[in-house]
Amino acid sequence: MLRRTMLALCAGALFAGAGALTAMAQSNNAFVNTLMPEPAHLAAQTGDLPLTTSFTAATDSFHDARLDNAISRTLLQLEDHTGLEIARTPTAAKSATLLVTVDGPGEAVQSIDENESYSLDITPSGAHLKAATDVGAMRGLTTFLQLVQTDGSSFFAPAVSIQDSPRFRWRGLMIDVSRHFEPIPVIKRTLDGMAAVKLNVFHWHLSDDQGFRIQSKVFPKLTEMGSDGLYYTQDQAREIVAYARARGIRVVPEFDMPGHAQSWMVGYPDLASGPGPYQIERHFGIFDPVMDPTRKSTYKFLDKFIGEMATIFPDPYMHIGGDENNGVQWKNNPRIQAFMRKHNLHSTSDLQTYFSQQLIPILKKHHKRTVGWDEIFAPGLPKNAVIESWRGFNSLAASAKQGYDGILAAGYYLDQIQPAGQHYLVDPLPANSDLTPDQKAHILGGEVCMWSEHVSSHSIDSRIWPRSAAIAERLWSPQSVNNVDDMYRRLWVENLRLEAVGLTQLSNEDVALRQLAGTAAIEPLRILASVLQPVGFDQIYKMQHTTQLTPMDHLVDAVRPDPPSRHGVELLVKKYLANHDAQAAEKLQVIFAHWAVAGPQAQALMSSRPLLRPAEPRAEQLTNLGKIGVEALLYLSKNETAPSGWAQTQLSLIDEAQKPAGLVRFTVLDPLRELVKAVPQQQ
Repeated sequence: MLRRTMLALCAGALFAGAGALTAMAQSNNAFVNTLMPEPAHLAAQTGDLPLTTSFTAATDSFHDARLDNAISRTLLQLEDHTGLEIARTPTAAKSATLLVTVDGPGEAVQSIDENESYSLDITPSGAHLKAATDVGAMRGLTTFLQLVQTDGSSFFAPAVSIQDSPRFRWRGLMIDVSRHFEPIPVIKRTLDGMAAVKLNVFHWHLSDDQGFRIQSKVFPKLTEMGSDGLYYTQDQAREIVAYARARGIRVVPEFDMPGHAQSWMVGYPDLASGPGPYQIERHFGIFDPVMDPTRKSTYKFLDKFIGEMATIFPDPYMHIGGDENNGVQWKNNPRIQAFMRKHNLHSTSDLQTYFSQQLIPILKKHHKRTVGWDEIFAPGLPKNAVIESWRGFNSLAASAKQGYDGILAAGYYLDQIQPAGQHYLVDPLPANSDLTPDQKAHILGGEVCMWSEHVSSHSIDSRIWPRSAAIAERLWSPQSVNNVDDMYRRLWVENLRLEAVGLTQLSNEDVALRQLAGTAAIEPLRILASVLQPVGFDQIYKMQHTTQLTPMDHLVDAVRPDPPSRHGVELLVKKYLANHDAQAAEKLQVIFAHWAVAGPQAQALMSSRPLLRPAEPRAEQLTNLGKIGVEALLYLSKNETAPSGWAQTQLSLIDEAQKPAGLVRFTVLDPLRELVKAVPQQQ
């Protein structure tokens, strides 16, 4: 019983900020802003709108099936959240609790220019949502759901006035399904999560060296030989496009070429620049196989393929990849070298540009605008190409200065396992940018990138969410919305809302820990996991020697990136060191004591479980970290001087905990160091 009480206290301490605000709302129905992303303009008003079983919603102008379905989904989510039984019978507009006024449906094929703006006014007598299009109405309905609060006995929506529109038109999430395939349910719940935080582009990375994931009826061997049987049928792809459109999300497919294309060549080796045979690549990295840009047959093949895909994906944009071509096959092929000399192409980079110059008109023929990674940006590239920059803002700015539209991906790579706060401060248009207004107009927005070398269908939600919600706010909200502490306060609330739409970033950790431990009694292991996160991409790749066939069933696959402990402990330590805040000290004392108790218990669980044993040293280190924290607080609270050498010993233990072990790392070492350094020592 004591252990469970301590666990509850520990979790409560980390969420103290949000909890305190909720208590305030319960006492006087004050507006508590947990919106994410923040609206462009928000003004709190007096009073609130009670939510009862008599709640109704209606339209008073335009409506169609897409808008009606969006309203129905909103009512279902409202019902799930409040427990109220909400009637679905048609209601007259004049008597509806929530009135939705929409001017028209928007574009038949949603584009980058779709109007997503809306206004939302809530008074004690009702709510009025206005939007130019269905998509704008969806964004407003999402905001309405996020506004719902409780006073402890009932639910209400605070009186507010909101006028909102996005800062950037392109707010994307890329998922690589080539290296590890993701089933349809994963894609659908991801789209639901995207809609919940107002992301509007699903970038579907469908081909790479490790697998070709979309059915082609024109070239059936692409999936018959290049997919291990793991691919989406054309009907499934159309289903995803329709599911996304119903939520105001565009689907942009990516077919990587001319490099990262080995899965194409398993069934069609004539596409390659070197002799086959080829097989699906099981390792990760940059490989030699690359399409032959000198043959007309290559472009005839791609013309037919792109034409077929254009019937499945109606979006005006198609991504061709174009990244990480090492040029080895081109350099080693005498025929290709002769072609380069004949056409005055001095480098493999020139040849790649030649490839782009032939390919882009093919896409244009099929009414597609080309998107590619940084590497396609070179002299001679047609101006209608869009550059997605993984190299950074300087590269993106350089393309904008030359008149190319661009999207920022650098800084939003989730596989680097960086904290949400770090992603949050990356801006597609930094405040100190030297771009002119015309050049700034070429920056379309940004994309979250989920490369899948180290994710499975079980862990992918925890890798994407909730950090993507922080990036979504950066892409939607005004640039002035940049307070990291307040972002985290709202992020933990949004994290619960995201799981409510069907995502598993919270629940899957316990599922995985129970499986690893072979028992349901995982409280000590849960405490250990709460202060751990996976190591970054480079470390896991080097330490695990990961391939496509590596099982993903260890502790590293269970724990979450940037768990609440990292920012929570950091805030408490800062608060305590600033003025010896008694409340912060009490919470830290509980947390540290609990680590010290949980460490040996977790170690006992891990020692008999083969999949947990590689991370067993972390349990002993957790005990040490807890004791360090307790002792540091004791010295500081009593204003006592520690013995000579005490700090050095503690810092050595923290440094030891910093070293790689079990592919997981501690989230709380930096604030512990600060606490130790603050203790005065005998000279």
